[in-house]
Amino acid sequence: MSDANATTPRVFIARHGETEWTINGRCTGNAEIPLTLNGKSQVQGTGDVLVGEGKLIDPSKLTHIFTSPRKRAVDTLEMLLGPSQKERLEKEGKVTVTEDITEWDYGDYEGLKPNEIHENRAKRGLPKWDIWTQGCEGGESAEAVQQRLDRLIGEIYKLQIPHMDGKSGQASDVLIVAHGHILRAFTKRWLLYAMDFPFTMMMEPGAIGIMSYAHHNVKEPAILVGMAFPQTK
Repeated sequence: MSDANATTPRVFIARHGETEWTINGRCTGNAEIPLTLNGKSQVQGTGDVLVGEGKLIDPSKLTHIFTSPRKRAVDTLEMLLGPSQKERLEKEGKVTVTEDITEWDYGDYEGLKPNEIHENRAKRGLPKWDIWTQGCEGGESAEAVQQRLDRLIGEIYKLQIPHMDGKSGQASDVLIVAHGHILRAFTKRWLLYAMDFPFTMMMEPGAIGIMSYAHHNVKEPAILVGMAFPQTK
């Protein structure tokens, strides 16, 4: 794999695999919906290609892992790393299960499809739903989500600032395993954008994204939009 950006700490964001509600397009926050067989296959395929010694995500280079407490995320983490690596990292105190990166609390919208939410709101004379400005009735506001994400990002900064010059020789990458909507919100906050900033993103189930820093500078958080994979001998 390419090591071009490995001298700057990276944050890998992993979305859990497909669930039945992913297929149906239902808002899935606190509900414990298991991975489908296809969802497990998605994660296993991603892990086989991208996770392991000398690969994009090398467990020996992870300084910490943050995962949502929802079972679909915890199961995804174990499949990505493999049970032995996950157990090793847990024993080293490098795995944190935290509500700070759990999915957006959809409240009254839990289990509903976006069109059902729009229709329900229209019947009550409410404006078209925009989660980035209005949050969720009975659930979380955008401000509450931003607060917990900013707290998590602050923890990541503390972990990675000592390794910003790439010369420490110690593990410095971070892995986050979570959900589609919260990872898009995390990306906005990582880039210092307001929650309502019009930044359209897509992330497939079982996918991996990469955040880092421009110019080895913690004040310049960035998306690593592409990297080279030279031939291996």
